[in-house]
Amino acid sequence: MSKLADIGLIGMAVMGENLMLNIESKGFKVACFNRSIDKVDKFIEGRGRDKNFIGCHSLEKLVSSLRPPRRIMMMVRAGQPVDELLNALIPMLEKGDILIDGGNSHYPDSMRRCVEAAARGILFIGAGVSGGEEGALKGPSIMPGGNIEGWGAIKTIFQAIAARADNNIPCCEWIGPGGSGHFVKMVHNGIEYGDMQLVCEAYHLMKGLGMGAAEMSEVFSDWNKSELDSYLIEITADILSKTDPKGKPLVEMIMDSAGQKGTGRWTIEAGLDLGVAIPQISEAVFARNLSAIKEERVAASRQLKGPSSVFSGNRQTFLEHLKFAVYAAKICSYAQGFQLLRKASEEFNWSLNFGQIALLWRGGCIIRARFLDRINEAFAADTKLTNLLLAPYFNKILSEAQLSWREVIKGAIDMGIPIPAMSAALNYYDSYRCERLPANLLQAQRDYFGAHTYERIDHPRGQFFHTDWTESGATTSSSSY
Repeated sequence: MSKLADIGLIGMAVMGENLMLNIESKGFKVACFNRSIDKVDKFIEGRGRDKNFIGCHSLEKLVSSLRPPRRIMMMVRAGQPVDELLNALIPMLEKGDILIDGGNSHYPDSMRRCVEAAARGILFIGAGVSGGEEGALKGPSIMPGGNIEGWGAIKTIFQAIAARADNNIPCCEWIGPGGSGHFVKMVHNGIEYGDMQLVCEAYHLMKGLGMGAAEMSEVFSDWNKSELDSYLIEITADILSKTDPKGKPLVEMIMDSAGQKGTGRWTIEAGLDLGVAIPQISEAVFARNLSAIKEERVAASRQLKGPSSVFSGNRQTFLEHLKFAVYAAKICSYAQGFQLLRKASEEFNWSLNFGQIALLWRGGCIIRARFLDRINEAFAADTKLTNLLLAPYFNKILSEAQLSWREVIKGAIDMGIPIPAMSAALNYYDSYRCERLPANLLQAQRDYFGAHTYERIDHPRGQFFHTDWTESGATTSSSSY
């Protein structure tokens, strides 16, 4: 066996360490380095003992331990740490070597790094990796993008370690150029925010029905045997079944203040930058922000009045409605995510394969779900599909879920239970299907106070008009839109 390693990995936190073990278990030799040298030694003497690893105490040693073309995967914190590592590594490398950023980097950074590395002859790949600690060890979903010339050199390794979906298909395929890999991972995380918030809202509503954690666990377990079959529904059933040492439901002992690492915020920013409506994903992020001000909410709860969250209807009927409401809102979350992907693909000329992206998310990742196959089928049937809501399967589901969806939202309002994601999903659906929105009045307002002009329905698109609303203004108009 060669004394040189097949791939190097830098950054031995939980994700990096588990990825290394995954790679080695598939027959590859791995050189590893961490800024804290003691972590390297501890790993080699512990989880890596008697395995095919080379522990390195310097970047120079790591580089010299790799067979050409050198393949180095960086699992470090996004932002400046990645740039600092690239600046240190690139002078040590040769043309054709491959650098892979497997962290949650912001896609504009990956676009820039791809160009900068190429100028030095280095092939940069930004790879989104999803699945958390368990996925990294047993098989994540991997979304690589960047310099296509480097794909051939890493494809065998990446597809070997990736999760497997139906027919043993690896959940790893080339995404596209530039920062497309990290963009797709960012949107994945945005959809994840929306999905998680929907599940939490369903849990909150069930509490409003007077249900205990054990009862709720049974409901989520049943849902997971239906079209709602997904990783998040599965783990929610498991979470709700756990008790603490005193026999109390563990979930009820956890502080209701949520954190985030930034990818949800980046998704919202991308929606704003590209002009794509993603209200459900946005509300999911804002829900976490609201949860974080725990002390303010406690104080407000003593002063701000609302309805009593006492349910007086038929609980079983409401639960049946809730199941359909969650499914309908879930469809809208994915629809918004794929709208964002479509716009980015057009804007950056990435030529993304949306059906293939859905298939990558079937295994290993956090949003893996049964209905991802339906998304692939929708894009396969119509490659120019503008919105998932218009695909026959999803159109039918949403039509059938209408009554339930609206009944749940009315029930939540009556009980005073906040459901920002579920209601934002319905508002998105109703807005998208509305032939005429009140934006005509909005345009009149903008023209009134800012002379921003407007289009008329009795003239071709692209012709702009201005009215002197007060009959005292000038004929000069401002910019349109």
